[in-house]
Amino acid sequence: MVDDESTQLGIMATSEALALAQSKGLDLVEVSPNADPPVCRIMDYGKFKYEQQKRQQEAKKKQTVIQIKEVKFRPKTDEHDYQTKLKHIRRFLEEGDRCKVAVFFRGREIVHKDRGQIMLDRVVVDTQDIAKVEQPSISEGRTLVMMLTPVRK
Repeated sequence: MVDDESTQLGIMATSEALALAQSKGLDLVEVSPNADPPVCRIMDYGKFKYEQQKRQQEAKKKQTVIQIKEVKFRPKTDEHDYQTKLKHIRRFLEEGDRCKVAVFFRGREIVHKDRGQIMLDRVVVDTQDIAKVEQPSISEGRTLVMMLTPVRK
């Protein structure tokens, strides 16, 4: 049992603690129920809830959400389009997001999976300064997929 001014009041019966809290015009708040005996505190419960909510908001502000962005290529993607998509990949990685790079094959293009692999290898080489390969290229049906993750500085 702890008083609002952080003075230890020792172990006491619940009824005594409630009477003491009511005499001071405050609430009896169970701070740590898993302790043996449970730790309670005499304080204003509304203020306690408000401070708890503020701590949760601060913790939420500090956490970052990592998203997975996807960029799609075709085996016949031209140079300018490749450079544009590469710029997007670099931007996603610099923002701290993971990037899924996929090469889609249509019709008979599936016969030339080596072209798709060459394109993925080129992406790896062009982004090696800011990214590392989290998942090497794997074939999923008519697509080749690879996952890049940003390198922390």
